[in-house]
Amino acid sequence: MLKFVGDLRSLLLALWLGAACFFSFAVAPSAFGVLPSRDLAGSVVSRTLMIINLSGIVISAFLLLTSFLPSRNAKPFAVWGERILLALLTIACVVGQFVIALWMAQIRMSVGKPVEELAAEDPLKIQFNQLHEYSIYVLSAGMIAAALSYFLLAYRSRNTENKEIKTTNKDLPEFKF
Repeated sequence: MLKFVGDLRSLLLALWLGAACFFSFAVAPSAFGVLPSRDLAGSVVSRTLMIINLSGIVISAFLLLTSFLPSRNAKPFAVWGERILLALLTIACVVGQFVIALWMAQIRMSVGKPVEELAAEDPLKIQFNQLHEYSIYVLSAGMIAAALSYFLLAYRSRNTENKEIKTTNKDLPEFKF
């Protein structure tokens, strides 16, 4: 049962990281490249980013909770490192969705017209652009935390399997030729 949970944890983390990478390197640039207005592209990107952030919150919270399941031969450094990284991923998704994205949406609504139509020196446009930059940093931090957490999870899984194989092989008779 623990092997299944470990595999499920790896799968969920890999799926979220893949979705976040696909969003960052394909969806967002494509939306701004093909849609007729930046405002429409921003709406598509915001909606997609909401899905990435909400799924990141659910997945990382699940992974964080399941990290407390008992594990044989787990090294405390790897376990706590994984937990800290998963907490960072959760925080990044929460901040990205419930702080930065909401603030950007509030600016969009208060302007009453597309943000791109504002003058470059307009304080709201400057604030919007800064929030966009913070959004990129927060998502990147979440993706880095997810990638490092995935490697720690894989290390722990491989380490546990190697110890189980050594224990199993120790019980077998040794043949010398």
